[in-house]
This record gives sequence, structure tokens and C-alpha cells, in this order.
Amino acid sequence: MKQETLETVKKVHGIFKNRGLTLSAAESCTGGLISHYLTAPAGASAFFSAGVICYSVDAKKTILGIPEETVSGYGVVSEETAREMAERVRMITGTDYSVSTTGNLGPDVLEGKERGLVYIAAVGEGKTIAQELRLHGDRDANREEAALSALRLLIELVEGEFSGCGF
Repeated sequence: MKQETLETVKKVHGIFKNRGLTLSAAESCTGGLISHYLTAPAGASAFFSAGVICYSVDAKKTILGIPEETVSGYGVVSEETAREMAERVRMITGTDYSVSTTGNLGPDVLEGKERGLVYIAAVGEGKTIAQELRLHGDRDANREEAALSALRLLIELVEGEFSGCGF
């Protein structure tokens, strides 16, 4: 794990443990990388409840309950889907906060949306925030950046510092 990622993960651990908060994740394009990052250091069981990988459209609909209207109206690569994924995994798991990722890591265009287009969302304390990312690395680099960005967005939400701007 890169140093920058490790520092971010340790910050999430500290915030959630110190505040007695719980966390869940709904991942699509990151394929469980957020969950991996969170559970790599010891102690995640104190706050991390569940990570759900809903890679296919059907899984998003059946496991998380994303409405067909959201998928057909906006696509799986959309802010709306990212928001719904985060909100629904939080509801299913009963956690204080949740985070989600959905996007196109490439190599091909998906739903008419270019490679590197990713949406992340975080939910907690009655707020849902989301952000669009336009990543330019290869598939692995984009997955790592999406996971790291989602954790940073989560930290901003918990600490009340979300500005809606890029990182």
C-alpha cells in the first residue's frame, strides 16, 4: 500500500474508532479495494461492518435495491447511482456512515461514458455527498485513485469539511 493511502486509511481508523462510529462500503469499479484498504491494518473490526461488491447491474438492483429508474435514467456510471449505492448499503447494514464507488475504469467506453469517469459518494448524519472523478491512469491506477478519493471524501464528510471541490 502506498504511503499516502496508508496515511488516509489510518486517519479513517482513528476517526471512526475515536468517535465510536460504524462504516460500510458499496463498491463497483473498485472491486473491494476500499474494503481491502480498510481491513489491511489491524483493528478495522471496531468500526467496519461490511463491504458489498456489486459489480454487475443486476447485483446493484437485487442486492442493494437500486431502482431500475435510476439505472435506465442515469446509468450505472452516474452520480445518482453512486448516491443510491451509499445510501442503500448504509440502510442495509445500519451503519453510521457509508461510502460507494461506481465508474468506468476502462479500457473501453461504457454507457457512452469515457474511461476514467468515476463517481464516489459518502453518506452519514443525514447528508449524502458525491463527487465526479476524471482519472487518466491505467486501470489499476484508476482503481487505486478512486478508492483513495472515496476515503478522502468520507473523511471530509465526517469532519464536516466537504466543499464540493476537487482534491
